[in-house]
Amino acid sequence: MSRVGKMPVAIPAGVEVSIKDDQVNVKGAGGALKTAANQLVTITNEAGKLTFAPANDSREANAMSGTMRQLVNNMVTGVTKGFEKKLTLIGVGYKAAAQGAKLNLAVGYSHPVNIDMPAGITVATPTPTEILIKGADRQRVGQIAAEIRAVRPPEPYKGKGIRYSDEKITIKETKKK
Repeated sequence: MSRVGKMPVAIPAGVEVSIKDDQVNVKGAGGALKTAANQLVTITNEAGKLTFAPANDSREANAMSGTMRQLVNNMVTGVTKGFEKKLTLIGVGYKAAAQGAKLNLAVGYSHPVNIDMPAGITVATPTPTEILIKGADRQRVGQIAAEIRAVRPPEPYKGKGIRYSDEKITIKETKKK
């Protein structure tokens, strides 16, 4: 059995988990999330702990038990603490401004780039060169961060562009005569 799938998920106080036919719903202070339950995994709620077991002895069921456990654990963490990604803008004149549910980027193009945030995702700019993306759904926070980074990915010669705050860019050496 999957090592990850063997660990139970503890449900903290204030979080409500309901397992219906083909859906797992998690509701807490940070919002409500839901995901489709897999047929290969049996989910049981015992005394405030969720356990995941493969429905049969197949390799796919074993792997999916660990995957479902981690997806539900991310949902529980999301509605309690939330997830955040931090992006940094490097470059002369590069700046970002958050206006409500919109992010305005000036990253060296002839026009400003406006990105609308979906429901459940908040964006903040503590400084003009920092972007902070927060939300309860880990996948959506990461996807939005990747889409913002894709507007101007870091280039390898000077390192200019939008990068994750913990990302290391290897700077290439320029061509010599």
